Amino acid sequence: MGKLNATQRLPRGIWVLGFVSLFMDISSELVHSLLPIFMTTVLGASMVTVGIIEGVAEGVAASTKVFSGALSDYFRKRKLLVVIGYALGALTKPVFPLATSIGWVFGARFVDRIGKGIRGAPRDALIADITPPPLRGAAYGLRQALDSVGAFIGPLLAVVFMVLFASNIKAVLWVAVIPAFIAVILLIVALREPEPAEHTARSRNHLTLKHAKRLPLGYWLVVMLGAVFTLARFSEAFLILRAQDVGLAIAYVPAIMIVMNIAYSLFAYPAGLAADRLSARKILVFGLGLLVVADVILAMANSPPLAFLGVAFWGLHMAFTQGLLSKLVADTAPSELRGTAFGLFNLVSGGVLLLASLIAGSLWSIYGAPATFFAGALFATVAAIGLLFHRPAARDSAAIQGSATGLR
Repeated sequence: MGKLNATQRLPRGIWVLGFVSLFMDISSELVHSLLPIFMTTVLGASMVTVGIIEGVAEGVAASTKVFSGALSDYFRKRKLLVVIGYALGALTKPVFPLATSIGWVFGARFVDRIGKGIRGAPRDALIADITPPPLRGAAYGLRQALDSVGAFIGPLLAVVFMVLFASNIKAVLWVAVIPAFIAVILLIVALREPEPAEHTARSRNHLTLKHAKRLPLGYWLVVMLGAVFTLARFSEAFLILRAQDVGLAIAYVPAIMIVMNIAYSLFAYPAGLAADRLSARKILVFGLGLLVVADVILAMANSPPLAFLGVAFWGLHMAFTQGLLSKLVADTAPSELRGTAFGLFNLVSGGVLLLASLIAGSLWSIYGAPATFFAGALFATVAAIGLLFHRPAARDSAAIQGSATGLR
């Protein structure tokens, strides 16, 4: 099947969710491309503080996803939770330019990530609800590609307005408010939620943790894979700080995220199509190899061009792994527990991201920036070796094959 036909067959709701992600990511990535510099240069935060704030923020998002995912399974009303999550993200955007201390930033990041946590699992489960199984890789890849386009436009706008506003970071942060509210309005007006299937509509007993036992072993293998990947990939705030560290002017530091997200957006959808046809094991090992290359380049970088090359490989790694992991979660979880499954997956990954960011910040403070990225390369190498030598039991391999894809 050609790419064009696969795209045409994707449900309208996937495009709506993709463009909602696009606008919200324009807003969020505009903020995030400037926030590490804002924290360290304007508010005087240390690298360890940056690591703590980023790690705690993502950990909060991940833990919130468990509850929102379970609630979306229980009530079978995912759109309401998705709207609430995006609305919280929009409401926090004016706080960043108003911040006068690191506490303001921490509070805004905390609430913003709660919003991300509320919307994440129901949104991912909703994609699986409205997409035929043979097209799920393409659906997650398309949403991720549009999300990454927004993540490219946001930092690009940051660069443009930093030049226009003479590097006045607070003034530029106000620009992020507009696309955030566009995303919420689009979501409310354009997305239609499908009616739940009759057998799932009658089942409203999924809120207790004991139902996690109903998730198959293949699903828990995917959770373990996600955790290992996250440990090897710490917060992207350190990419921005590395660019400044090797001499990139503050006004152009957001260009780092532009380069990363160009690579991410260009390859996310093709990688999603590949995930519907090829071995998940091979794609994941390839993705880890890209991360090793990215980390080594960033560790050895001594100029902005090398930093740009490193983050391009980082973006390629994201394209070949993130949509595939979401597809594997959707394929291995029962439909009535899909929201819970995404929530638990993100809870584990978020906890590991907190640990990874703390390690990254500490290594940077004690041994310097290269140690942070060499450590990431080491974790990614160990993960790749584990994938190459691990052979899942027959029942686990069958459980995670979904749509002719498995860790084979």
